[in-house]
Amino acid sequence: MSAGEKRTEAPEAGAAATGAGTPRPEAAETAADGARTEPAAPARRKETEEEKAARRKAALEAREAAKAAKAAAAAQDAAAQAGSPGAAQAGPQAASPGAASAGPAGAAAETNELPPKPPSPNQPRLDRAVQLLRELVADDAVESASINEANDHLPTIVVRKERWLQAARLFRSHEELNANYLRNVTGVDYETHMEVVYHLLSLDSGHNYAIKVRTDRDRPSVPSVTPVWETANWNEREIYDLLGIDFPGHPDLRRIMMPDDWEGHPLRKDYVPLDPEV
Repeated sequence: MSAGEKRTEAPEAGAAATGAGTPRPEAAETAADGARTEPAAPARRKETEEEKAARRKAALEAREAAKAAKAAAAAQDAAAQAGSPGAAQAGPQAASPGAASAGPAGAAAETNELPPKPPSPNQPRLDRAVQLLRELVADDAVESASINEANDHLPTIVVRKERWLQAARLFRSHEELNANYLRNVTGVDYETHMEVVYHLLSLDSGHNYAIKVRTDRDRPSVPSVTPVWETANWNEREIYDLLGIDFPGHPDLRRIMMPDDWEGHPLRKDYVPLDPEV
């Protein structure tokens, strides 16, 4: 092929390359039709009450199974330590005549018994609070009482829901308790029941108390203590908004964080968000 012929073909090749980069009308229309006919995303199915109950039951069983597995592993570790070579060597020595003649002192040393744990410094205060509740509120006002050692030996009392409002007034006004400041209120979903926890403080003595009130999960309801401690107002509204616990006697119980038309309560264990990816 001559040089002149090559120069003649060059523009044609360039034109072909240019034409290849320009979308054809037919292709554009086809793509547009495809975009218009793309099916909409399927609507999300609402979970039934039976499915929610089954999911809660499965979660509870899984938690109990995990606890049982953890306890079994701890028991296995303890058994392995008891059967270690050091323990096996200690056995014959303990059975020797010299050990037998050591008397009670030798037996106590071999068992390595720890001395009893001293009582909590806050135990008398807890006992006194329980005594006042049972004497001045009702015999059945207290369901249980304990010392939370991990939280600075915090006296913790579970008060029966039906007695809570009267018990709150006692904590607020009794001269020995004098819990004149409500530090915090929080709600907890245990899947089997709900719980509201009140942290009380006496500004005069510095004494702290944690009061727990349990309620049914299907229709959770705890008497409002806003008339006793004004600071409970917004705390109870927040718990109502996020966990759905009702507070009869509250002066203005309505949502405080979510919109008024929001469906469900976001901190419940069985809450299904509108968008699972959020």
